[in-house]
Amino acid sequence: RDVYGYGPSPPAVRWPGGAPVALSIILNYEEGGENCLAHGDGQSEHLLNEIVGASPILGARSANIESLYDYGSRVGFWRLRRLLTKYLGAGKVTVFAVGMALERNVVAACAMLQAGWEVASHGYRWWNYQDVDKATEMGHIAR
Repeated sequence: RDVYGYGPSPPAVRWPGGAPVALSIILNYEEGGENCLAHGDGQSEHLLNEIVGASPILGARSANIESLYDYGSRVGFWRLRRLLTKYLGAGKVTVFAVGMALERNVVAACAMLQAGWEVASHGYRWWNYQDVDKATEMGHIAR
């Protein structure tokens, strides 16, 4: 790993229009791709959420965690889309999107495209893929 970087001597960079800074705006869209009994999973989401130390609930849904994800897809996404398109214009956002989440909310997926946003793959499920078997991962990539 390179933990030093450029150190005290960064390269001279000239941004378009003489801008003093460049921003890369990335929006994660995973709502609908997390672990959930309603998706056929055996447990609720517990790792990839805002509740630190959450435990998986085996065989039952987690209202707390589902409500966090649902707020994102039902309200948060639309609020951010309005703000970003109003102040940045079209095509200024990259969305790291989970495939299953886009399948479950086609209206949001279409809104991303209509805004001219770049949609990048963030996997098919909102899972930690480190220990997922190869066959499952290949099936998800194929989707």
